[in-house]
Amino acid sequence: MPQIARIKLQSADLQELEKVSTEIKELGVKTGVNVKGPVPLPTKKLRVVTRKAPSGQGTHTFDKWDLKLHRRLIDIDANERTMGQLTRLRIPETVSIEIKLRTR
Repeated sequence: MPQIARIKLQSADLQELEKVSTEIKELGVKTGVNVKGPVPLPTKKLRVVTRKAPSGQGTHTFDKWDLKLHRRLIDIDANERTMGQLTRLRIPETVSIEIKLRTR
């Protein structure tokens, strides 16, 4: 039975994420397997709000910190040659990758 590798990419740096996803897509095209994606998933937005005054006295002023996590999803046919080349790709530390194998 043919298997499909579902690759989930996640990063706070959008440029690095796009670079890795295009490399994976080019790898699939070069090896001649079916590639679906990269499909952009909704961006997770994490927000932390803190008071500026450490004692709590004075005017009510706040600092707001945001972290956006961009995500992509790629489905690629998993044969030995493609998966071997996929493991040799250079992936930056800022990009998190998760690979799951499943049957069609």
